[in-house]
Amino acid sequence: MEKKMRFGIKSKIIIGYLIVIICLFIAFIVLNSQISSLQKERNFIIDHDIEVHDLTNRIEKHLLDMETGQRGYIITGEASYLEPYNSAATSWEKDYNALYQLLNNNPNQQEKLEKIKGSIQDWIEAAGEPTIALKKENNTKELQQFFEKDPGRQYMDDIRSQFTSFRNVEKKSTETRATELDEKNQKIKIGLYGLLLFVTLISLAIAIVLSNSIVNTIKEVTQTIKRITASKGELKGRIKVRSNDEIKDLGLATNALLENIEERNWLQTNIAHAVTMYQGIASVDKLAEKFLFTVSEMTGASFGAFYVREENDKGNLFVKQAAFADRKSDAGRESFLIGEGLIGQAALEKRTFVINDVPDTYQLITSGLGDVRPNSIFIVPVLFEDEVIAVIELASLHEFTVLEQELISQVIETFGLTINGVIRRMEIARLLKESQAMTEELQAQSEELQTQSEELQMQSEELRMINEQLEERTKDAEEKSFELEAAKEDLEEKAHQLELNSQYKSEFLANMSHELRTPLNSILILSEMLEENAAKTLSEDEEEYARIIHSSGKDLLALINDILDLSKVESGKLDILLAEMNMSELPDQIERNFSHVAEQKNVQLKINKEQDVPDIIHTDEKRFQQIVKNLLSNAFKFTESGSVTVSIQRVADHRLTTAMRTVDTDCWLEIAVADTGIGIPKEKHQLIFEAFQQADGATVRKYGGTGLGLSICSEFAKLLGGWISLSSEVGKGSTFTLYLPSLSNGLIDYEKVNFAYEEVAVSVEEAEPEAEITEIDHPVQPVESSLQDGENVFQDKRVLIVDDDQRNIFALKTALAKQGMTIMTAHNGIECLEMMENSEPFDLILMDIMMPQMDGYEAMQKIRGELKLVDLPIIALTAKAMKNDREKCLEAGASDYISKPLDLNQLFSVMRVWLVN
Repeated sequence: MEKKMRFGIKSKIIIGYLIVIICLFIAFIVLNSQISSLQKERNFIIDHDIEVHDLTNRIEKHLLDMETGQRGYIITGEASYLEPYNSAATSWEKDYNALYQLLNNNPNQQEKLEKIKGSIQDWIEAAGEPTIALKKENNTKELQQFFEKDPGRQYMDDIRSQFTSFRNVEKKSTETRATELDEKNQKIKIGLYGLLLFVTLISLAIAIVLSNSIVNTIKEVTQTIKRITASKGELKGRIKVRSNDEIKDLGLATNALLENIEERNWLQTNIAHAVTMYQGIASVDKLAEKFLFTVSEMTGASFGAFYVREENDKGNLFVKQAAFADRKSDAGRESFLIGEGLIGQAALEKRTFVINDVPDTYQLITSGLGDVRPNSIFIVPVLFEDEVIAVIELASLHEFTVLEQELISQVIETFGLTINGVIRRMEIARLLKESQAMTEELQAQSEELQTQSEELQMQSEELRMINEQLEERTKDAEEKSFELEAAKEDLEEKAHQLELNSQYKSEFLANMSHELRTPLNSILILSEMLEENAAKTLSEDEEEYARIIHSSGKDLLALINDILDLSKVESGKLDILLAEMNMSELPDQIERNFSHVAEQKNVQLKINKEQDVPDIIHTDEKRFQQIVKNLLSNAFKFTESGSVTVSIQRVADHRLTTAMRTVDTDCWLEIAVADTGIGIPKEKHQLIFEAFQQADGATVRKYGGTGLGLSICSEFAKLLGGWISLSSEVGKGSTFTLYLPSLSNGLIDYEKVNFAYEEVAVSVEEAEPEAEITEIDHPVQPVESSLQDGENVFQDKRVLIVDDDQRNIFALKTALAKQGMTIMTAHNGIECLEMMENSEPFDLILMDIMMPQMDGYEAMQKIRGELKLVDLPIIALTAKAMKNDREKCLEAGASDYISKPLDLNQLFSVMRVWLVN
């Protein structure tokens, strides 16, 4: 019977394999059939759809060649441009016919193709052939009239739109076929998974039946042992044996072994768990809570408290850091001295207390239904280097077993090291936080490193001392100390780089100012002389031209100052000078400055000023005028036709927002600049107010500009207490609205703002004549008496102009000669010294600073030193108008200093002062 059973099992195994093989063969046949079908559909999509797209692109290319050849021939008259036109004119119909035949199963697309063909033929008949014929006839006038209307552009736009629609339909058709193909593929996958599942189920059924009939008991023993092995120490499983043979003896022996291993493994597992559970904890209270929770879970304790040693004036005090199963403030006393109570006694004797006879007055264990008295108390000290650093007390409703006591004793053997490490890490974290705070403070003061080098050295020394303390306290902090030192060095390097960047930026602004101010100086001087028309040789129109040139030069000077102001805006330092401003003159100023622009662009300029606008407001007129000019300049720049409207009105009380009412002001003004230009997309409204940004790249290419004006306007508006809002729609125009308060009481801390001039270029306003006079060390009375002589002070005075720029020399020489002065010129410091040694003495020298071979600084030093001419007036002229240049000029020997471009009235005033003295 057993032989037959064995034989039958073998047969069943063979039959099972045959069934599995047959099922796999059937699945292979079905799968192969479906894959072949999918391949055919995929080939259709590849061959058909790609060919359609290729023919479409070729037709468009032919059309583009025709248009390009047509325009090239019309522009140049070269017959070679007609070759691509003629070639494309014969080729596009071939591709069209091929595409039309390819879509014979899609009448809708064929209908769209017919419309495209008609549009192409219309373009050829209306725009292509007629213009070529006109060009061949050299009929330029009719060609110009034709392209003024340019009907061919509409045909081209229609053809492109039709091709786009055609392609979209084809793309959608391709996507539909691909979706259908994906659905079929998904069905094949589901069928395949079904077959695999069916084969798997059959295989499993056969395997289960055979295994149960052959080795059921052996399998149970083996699986139990494997389960115990795979469970990483879980030994709760037991072998259940129904047979009464040697296999049963094996199962019973295995069960006895498991019980013995389980008891020992429980101890080792819990010890390992307890040791690893507090890794990564950085605070003592969290460590205490985690330890109590873990140990209570292992031992079944229902109550616990954790005390950590702290040092105070009374000595070592054990303070409660955590509690289990109760609030920290309610679980027992807050602290114990050494020898006080069982906690203090355990710390004093360094031994463990186990109390099973618990009195009735002991702390009760609270549950949801009531309070229960514990049956056993376990108190154990935690040692580190033979010193008690913590004491743990546990209470349980059952007596602590020897195994549980052994568990706790072994756990705390290494727990002292952990507590000490956490305390050290907390101290290290505190010190690290202090050092990080110092590092952040050092970073914030990086701009002042040059003047605070001694303080930086002290901070570095403190950091070094902290690093040494960290190294002495623990080896674990050594790596962090190295990182901190590296961060400090990196910070110093970055601070040095920041200082260099600031220096390079200032040098760049100074050089840029010099290169722009030098030619601008000649423009302003000569245009001012033409505007005065002293010889009465210019007509009124020519005088107006001179005034416009002079005004434009001043605007360019203001733009240079604005570029320098960008540095101030970026650093949050800008000089705001509040004063009275006459609003009644604003419309006339706008009309005078922009009427000619409106006439040139054939755009209407409208200015509307409401009656309720006050005549006088308090603000910074220069910044206000710059905002209005920038807004109007942008409006005219981006408006090709239509109008630009300026509306000036007072904000009514009912329109004031809560924020506007909080401002201490007489009134709020609303200045709106509206245009009918290109408009700005809504998503770009915020972008255009950022520095060097415009709406898009096309705007920059077409209209130019740096994108700086609106950024500066926005910052100026904020500094003046207001803001700029934008309302715009693409194609319809834009409206920029400036909201501005009248700051009669002032809202700005000007002392802080004025500090911005310490590192930024000196403005022209700093060189007013009165300011120059106050800086002269000579008595004031002789100056006042001499000023009464008028222009006679310049008559027959010998003046030497030292400048390497012929434009400046010509402008200055012309202006000074009209005042009756004798003018000599030198192109650098060397020529200046030679002329002074070989010619008659000069009454005054106008000295440029930046010159080749020998600059103005060196020339003035030699005049004062080698030539001993200490009383000769020397006025330094420079376009590099940085703040410290004035001091450098005076130190080199200059009597006075004026920055370019020059104001002739200011120059004459300064020269008059020094010539009189």
